[in-house]
Amino acid sequence: MSQENVKMVMDEKMVNMSPFPTFVLNQSNEVLIWNDLSKSYFGYGVEDFLNKTADIKNGLLSSLSTDAYENILASKEPLRFENVRLLTKADTLIETTIFTSPITYNNEPSILVTCILDESYARMDDSTKKLQDLINGLYSSYMVVTVDAEGLITNCNPNFLSISHWTPKRVLGKTFWQLFPDNENSKKVTDSIWKTINSGHIWEGEVEKITKDGLPYWVYLTAIPTYSPTTQDYEFVLFEKDTTNERKMKHQLEKIAYIDPETGLMNSHRLEQVVNEMIEERRHFSFVYISIDKFYTIKELHSSKMEDNLITEFTKRLKIYFQDSEMARVNEHEFVVITPLGEWFTQGFLTYLKQNPIYAGNVAVPISISGGITRSPQDQSTFPHLMKASIATIANVREAGGDNIVSLSNATHKAINRKSIIEKRLLLALDQQNLKVFYQPQVDIHTGKILAVEALVRWEDDQIGVVKPEELIPIAEETGLINNIGTFVIEEACKQAVKWHKEGLDLKVTINLSVREFRDKNMAKSILTTLENTQCPAKLIQIEITEKFALEAEAETSIIKQMRQLEEEGIVFILDDFGTGYASFRYMQLLPIETLKIDQTFIQSLLQSEKAQRLIHGMVQFGKSMNLTVLAEGVETKEQQQLLQEYGCDAIQGYLISKPVAEDVITKLMVSSVN
Repeated sequence: MSQENVKMVMDEKMVNMSPFPTFVLNQSNEVLIWNDLSKSYFGYGVEDFLNKTADIKNGLLSSLSTDAYENILASKEPLRFENVRLLTKADTLIETTIFTSPITYNNEPSILVTCILDESYARMDDSTKKLQDLINGLYSSYMVVTVDAEGLITNCNPNFLSISHWTPKRVLGKTFWQLFPDNENSKKVTDSIWKTINSGHIWEGEVEKITKDGLPYWVYLTAIPTYSPTTQDYEFVLFEKDTTNERKMKHQLEKIAYIDPETGLMNSHRLEQVVNEMIEERRHFSFVYISIDKFYTIKELHSSKMEDNLITEFTKRLKIYFQDSEMARVNEHEFVVITPLGEWFTQGFLTYLKQNPIYAGNVAVPISISGGITRSPQDQSTFPHLMKASIATIANVREAGGDNIVSLSNATHKAINRKSIIEKRLLLALDQQNLKVFYQPQVDIHTGKILAVEALVRWEDDQIGVVKPEELIPIAEETGLINNIGTFVIEEACKQAVKWHKEGLDLKVTINLSVREFRDKNMAKSILTTLENTQCPAKLIQIEITEKFALEAEAETSIIKQMRQLEEEGIVFILDDFGTGYASFRYMQLLPIETLKIDQTFIQSLLQSEKAQRLIHGMVQFGKSMNLTVLAEGVETKEQQQLLQEYGCDAIQGYLISKPVAEDVITKLMVSSVN
């Protein structure tokens, strides 16, 4: 690579590193770079040239003839001008020798001008000494290798020879590439280094190298391109810092961070990495989650007689049975095996444990395990989904008595996948306000007049279709998004209640809230703030709670206090799902309940047996005896309505009246019921 074929690519950093006053011009006589030494010696700043307050041709270089100056701008070769008198900004002259070289800056043909000040050698000597001290410091601290334009090693320092085990006689003349391992990854790295420095840029990063003996070691490499006016060619200086020990230490720390010290198995963090790598490589495997049943009871009963640790012995059996499989301990008594082996083999581990028991003294410890097999990618395709499916499987196995290893059905896996998608899409739906509120009317059973409507959240997603409330609400409660949904429904319901009120429609709106929401000590305050912001009278709002809510609330005084606070403002509470919970009526005394809502499961059986009729009749009478309004939900036939009316029920709700509909439909129903 010669000067005739390529111009040096220069950047501002390289100019600023020059130990001499140095600047760069383009062929239009404009200053592109002006280093600090130029400013120090000549007084001009780069801003003088940008603002046109100074002209380098008629100022600093005014002693040069026009021909000489034009020759500098047009020359394809380096030039030297001696005894040039430079005019400073302070109108003083400095005697100097000028060197010019054609270069490329920002892809533009340019001229590099370097000034050697004849009358300032003493000061320049100081600067040069500092530079030499810096060079000496670098050479004593780093491994240094010089490479020519062809990639041949021309020089190296003792530090390099000591660590690489080369001798000068053996290494000089070797190529740059021979210092690196002979593999595909190393070739990519060396090609990147060579391409970068040949374009005039500095390359730096950690790389693997090999000694003369072929042993690997690691260095942090800084490769700097330079240009030699003497040889008129590129040279490259490689500064290297040995990082082998640091890398070994990092590896040891990673081992500590990723290995379970008691068993030597991977821990959960490393397991996640390994599984993600396997998924990325599109490998097929079974994710086997194994949990020791009643572990703490076994440990307590047998720990005094066991010479060896229960977990250590269990791990030994895992390693022997699942040879050549990846294994991890995810918590004290639960493990994961990643294996390509089939389900029949995995289930054989149960038999293997019985044939090879763990002993406490002379007595075999009765160990049973619950396990789940999830295939990737057939069943689940992400680490979180594999874990969720495994936990669901373990729960099913334990519910069936434990001591089994099974896999979930395709339908269950689809349900888990759908649930995970709902969790992700729900965040987006809340952010983009894709949820809607529909309303189902509650009517006076005697007059047919609509007394109130129940606000019900509805969500239809572009990807997953309609998500029903019975599917949405449990997921929202698990993910903690139920508060966000509750806030949305409360605000929409209050706005709609105000709108109907202004239209002259006497209509209350019922909102469903969970005990989780009321565990927020600011829930009552938040509701009252929403009422104030929407200018909604409290008397227009009813809050519906479940029997499960009531049972939990009676033990938490903070929830009762908030309910009383809302009641004092005029909000009515309705007890939903009556009869489906535990037989405890203490909450009837403690909580401010004004309406009792009979669950639809009872109404569905109303016409099927006399026992059901007597039960529902008793519920209605109980409510009336407590001075409560009784509301029946899920009413679908005239026959059901007639019986409920005979029993003394006050109001009904269900498809007989209307399914949940948009607010404009409710308005029409209200108008028609009045007329």
